[in-house]
Amino acid sequence: MWKKKFDLIIENLSDKFGRLYSDEKKDKSKHLFKARQPIPHDPDFNGPLKYRSCTDVVFLMLFIVFIGCWIGIALYAFGNGNTSAVLAPKDSNGLRCGVDDVVQNKKYLFFFDILKCVNPSVPFLGCPTPQVCVENCPEREGIRVCLNDKTCKESKYPTTNVQGRCIPVLTKNWIHQHSEDAEKIEKAIQNVKLIAETEQFGENVLKDVTMCWSKILYFLLGALFCTLIYIMMLRWIAGTMVWCSLIGLIIALALGVYGSWFKYQKMLSEEREIGDENLVETFHDIKKYFWLTALITCSVSLTIIVLVTIFLRKRINLAITLIEEGSKAITSVTSVLVFPVVPWILQIVVILFALSIGLLLTTTGAPVFMTKGNATDCPLAANKVCDPKTFQSLNCPEMACKLIKMKHNDFYNYLVWFNIFGFFWGSFFVSAFSQMVLATVFATWYWTKPRRNLPFFAVTSAASTVLRYHIGTLAFGALIISICRMIRLVLEFIDRKLKKYDNEVTRAILCILKCFFWCLEKVLKFISTNAYIMCAIHGKNFCSSAKHSFSLLFRNMIRFVILDKVTDFLFFVSTLLISIGLGVVAYIFFATDLTPSDNSNLNYVEVPIVLIVLFTYFISKIFFHVYSMAVDTLFLCFLEDCERNDGSPDKPYYMSKDLMKIFGKKNKKE
Repeated sequence: MWKKKFDLIIENLSDKFGRLYSDEKKDKSKHLFKARQPIPHDPDFNGPLKYRSCTDVVFLMLFIVFIGCWIGIALYAFGNGNTSAVLAPKDSNGLRCGVDDVVQNKKYLFFFDILKCVNPSVPFLGCPTPQVCVENCPEREGIRVCLNDKTCKESKYPTTNVQGRCIPVLTKNWIHQHSEDAEKIEKAIQNVKLIAETEQFGENVLKDVTMCWSKILYFLLGALFCTLIYIMMLRWIAGTMVWCSLIGLIIALALGVYGSWFKYQKMLSEEREIGDENLVETFHDIKKYFWLTALITCSVSLTIIVLVTIFLRKRINLAITLIEEGSKAITSVTSVLVFPVVPWILQIVVILFALSIGLLLTTTGAPVFMTKGNATDCPLAANKVCDPKTFQSLNCPEMACKLIKMKHNDFYNYLVWFNIFGFFWGSFFVSAFSQMVLATVFATWYWTKPRRNLPFFAVTSAASTVLRYHIGTLAFGALIISICRMIRLVLEFIDRKLKKYDNEVTRAILCILKCFFWCLEKVLKFISTNAYIMCAIHGKNFCSSAKHSFSLLFRNMIRFVILDKVTDFLFFVSTLLISIGLGVVAYIFFATDLTPSDNSNLNYVEVPIVLIVLFTYFISKIFFHVYSMAVDTLFLCFLEDCERNDGSPDKPYYMSKDLMKIFGKKNKKE
């Protein structure tokens, strides 16, 4: 009896909790269904909102205050900093020649024994010979130079000024007059040559660029022309161009693998024939490792692109349609190809502004000097703060008053970190501005029917709309990414500080944190880019736009992964093809005898080739960035079009016939 009652109670409770669980599950299903519900049709919606209001005003005010503070720091740095102190050479006591009061009239640095500066560790540890600031570099031998009242020396060589340093000039006449030291001098010259090859590498590169800058400019104009021709051809034969680009890139990389392997083997054979001990030119090793790096890079790239082409060959055809749509939009509003010049200039301004402030802040402090050496016959004790002016009048032959540090204000570190954060925020703000302007233009193109109603000054109109209403949204999106980048920088700073402790646990934790914030920054950039597109269309704030774009992409995740990312890959392939193609032409022009051009006066023929490839990649990537924004914007517009409309007479699609055909859509006639 009790057992039956107990079973009945348990059964009733089970039914009750079962019904509750079932109801709760239904509520959750309804909630999820509501969250994934498509965008309803709006008969008044016809593209980007025309009548808008300002978004994210709080962050706009915060950004204005921040810019004001950054300008205040700039005024402080320019008012209290000293540009000449940044590059001024320092003597053995740490005095900056031509800057500090004691040596203000002595702008040049003289080395007492230049032969001690041939050690390869000199660029990192300094030259182990006394150095003194002088008014003029000794132009002949026998001129007396004094380190202090008791230590003087006559110059053995004629010297000349090289970036504020007195460097010996060894003429044939001088070597002939000092033939007794010829063997020693020849050995010294040979040792100096080893270091000179490395130290003067930048100077030789600059000379090569100076000699052939006009040829490089012609190649860059050719790169610009080729990119524009490529973009125009995408308008009509996108499929043919994309597949030809893939095949052409595979062929170019295969040739790059063969050419790099051939050059690397040539370098190794030269080493075997001449012998390592007779190779005094350090640039030979640079050439060898350059071709080895090129061989590895080309081989890995070739393998990846071949595999991607094989496994995604069916998806590439779908992506080509989106590229064709982007081509139509770009050719309809050709001014978007010129617009990137504006953000380039703004980015350069931000970089120069932040760099100038950073350099000047380092010179705002006061130098601190301290006594070093033996204090037996000196009234001052060792390791005590001293004044270079009064120290010279003391009789301390075995002691020196050396510069040990720059004493800055208490708020110096805060100013430096503020300037770094300002650089990040300003740089990301400019990128956000470029993205939203382009998104506004392409969204306007997509939703405008017929196309002839598109505004003539579409780019100018889009820029004015963004600047008038959405600066706060740009500042908000850039601020989030800047904070993430700042955290990554702080983690790098902490990692460097903790390296001396060699703690495996802290290294592992920091590695995980750096990886996490790197991934977080990539995700935030993706979210912010799509948020800018939605803000350009609907005029909502950053959070609402980010939520709208994310939910729209989440409901169409498969389409997004397949199409959007494949198009990014195709743009990358096109960029590589143009860069490698111009690189091959540049190699034939500069490094072979197949052209009548004489390039024998160049120190390194690789310099113009590498510069042409890098600048070509930069130019083509900037143009294809416009293409990428066009595809991203049109893709989101296409997804929203699919959800808002169904092709009926009351709700026709805005997409083109090509998109309808490839996705099985069509507008129904009445």
